[in-house]
Amino acid sequence: MEIGPFYVKDCALICRMAGVHPAVSLRELRARVEVCPTASLYHHFCETKVRPSFDDPEYQSDFAVWAARSLRDQALAERLGVINPYDYDDLEDLRAVVLDVLDDHLAGVPINPQAQRGDHFHFMQAMTVVFDTRVQIQTVPGLLPAITKMTPGSIYFHVIEARRRTPRGHDDFSTWLLPQGGAAAEIAQEMSLIDFYFLSLRELQERLVTLLKSHFPTSMAV
Repeated sequence: MEIGPFYVKDCALICRMAGVHPAVSLRELRARVEVCPTASLYHHFCETKVRPSFDDPEYQSDFAVWAARSLRDQALAERLGVINPYDYDDLEDLRAVVLDVLDDHLAGVPINPQAQRGDHFHFMQAMTVVFDTRVQIQTVPGLLPAITKMTPGSIYFHVIEARRRTPRGHDDFSTWLLPQGGAAAEIAQEMSLIDFYFLSLRELQERLVTLLKSHFPTSMAV
């Protein structure tokens, strides 16, 4: 089976309000999570990695960051922070888990925690704009130098955003590698085992490079 080249893409987000009123208290957050669009859930859990304004190394989701910084509730932040959205096939299942955490936490606190004035949680969603980098990878060994040079936007698009876009929920690299069989399929299987959600994009890139170096220890051109 002849496989064509891998076309490297890059991307950026265009963010907008999700049409839900901001939340200032924990009870308001719970009420808004119940009705917000699934695209907003996806944004606050998954698209934070590629959003320029996100800079929290401890938590991956905006909900956990807001609980820690604005509500000053570290226990809640930790409970929200360990939720991996990719453990759920459906975003409605993810919503149910978040609501369970919020309900359980609300039942155990004597007051309704509130953020300071002006520190509301704003529900957002985003559109992904994809760019053609005009870079093509012709061979499997060529993945190594190519991934080494990729921008964070390319890593996000081909590994994380691809999970939502591809029919089987695979990253783009694995989708390209698997049909080639042999060592290529083995690399794809190893890539699928990387627990990427709790890694920054740079850390994820380093994991991919390390994996590929174990298969192609000498430098090869694209």
